[in-house]
Amino acid sequence: MQSQSLRPVKTFTIGFDENDYNEAVHAKKVAEHLGTEHTELYVTPKQALDVVPRLPALYDEPFADSSQIPTFLVSHLARQNVTVSLSGDGGDELFGGYTRYLVAAGVWQKLSKVPAPLRVLAAKSLTNLSPQTWDGLGRMIPGLKKRLGGRIGDKVHKAAGVFGSDSIESLYKGLVSHWDDPESLVLGGREPPTFLTGCAPELAGLSQVERMMALDMLSYLPDDILAKVDRAAMGVSLETRVPFLDHRVIEYAWQLPQTMKFRDGQGKWALRQVLYKYVPRELIERPKMGFGIPLDSWLSGPLRDWAEDLLDEKRLQQEGFFHPLLVRQKWEEHLAGRRNWSYHLWGVLMFQAWLAEQRG
Repeated sequence: MQSQSLRPVKTFTIGFDENDYNEAVHAKKVAEHLGTEHTELYVTPKQALDVVPRLPALYDEPFADSSQIPTFLVSHLARQNVTVSLSGDGGDELFGGYTRYLVAAGVWQKLSKVPAPLRVLAAKSLTNLSPQTWDGLGRMIPGLKKRLGGRIGDKVHKAAGVFGSDSIESLYKGLVSHWDDPESLVLGGREPPTFLTGCAPELAGLSQVERMMALDMLSYLPDDILAKVDRAAMGVSLETRVPFLDHRVIEYAWQLPQTMKFRDGQGKWALRQVLYKYVPRELIERPKMGFGIPLDSWLSGPLRDWAEDLLDEKRLQQEGFFHPLLVRQKWEEHLAGRRNWSYHLWGVLMFQAWLAEQRG
């Protein structure tokens, strides 16, 4: 885009002081290399806190992808300069950018050969060490952090939770789920059938990895990613366009063989080859981080009082939607630093905040 433009393209990013979540430094280097007119904003917990009360009205439902906060903030930042923006959403689903695709396939190839009782024992062994201990080991073991990225302990505990899977489908469902058993969380609840829970499309002729990509195209992309970006952007009157979702790009991408998407243990192989023509490898070859926020530390810090009010045991009992003891257990373990339950709790918090908004 910059190579065809007569003036610098406007680019925007936000950053965080917490290194495990901050990609702004890398974005700035790429922008400088390409010669774009780059704007960055480092977000403080206070700025995030100011967004939280707006989320129920902004999304008009209990929407619980915590990256909704940085998405809103970067949309607000961009809207100060432009009225229409381009988003790269869809590239991961089309060209295999999520690390979970190869992780799920690789793990299942090994797990399927191990008897179920031994898998359960292995999972227990992994979770005997706290996430903080695993993070410490990651700093000591050469190459481990580079391979797994940040938050190693949380990822190890997440992986341990799917060791008992009886198929790659159930393993993948475990990887993309927060609550393993949501019916135990919601009083009288029953999980409805979805593409991942009882009414999966046939998807005949696709490999295991391609099935995961297709399921994401049908569920995660429209129900989470696109809804998140569209509502955050329209909340500040910013139009968004998604070039990867042009039907011709989608049709072309699905005609490519899997080897054009995955190679040498990496996804997006075809896209990388195009990118290398414009950006040096050393500026972009990093573990995928996602557009996350330091939600765990924020819930224990600046958002703690807000969360405590919504998760009050008496309040949960009176409202009658969630199992109070289960929610409080997760909340207390999170505050004590024994486990990072931030993403589990965020879903509950977004429902509670939305409910309070509806009741006025």
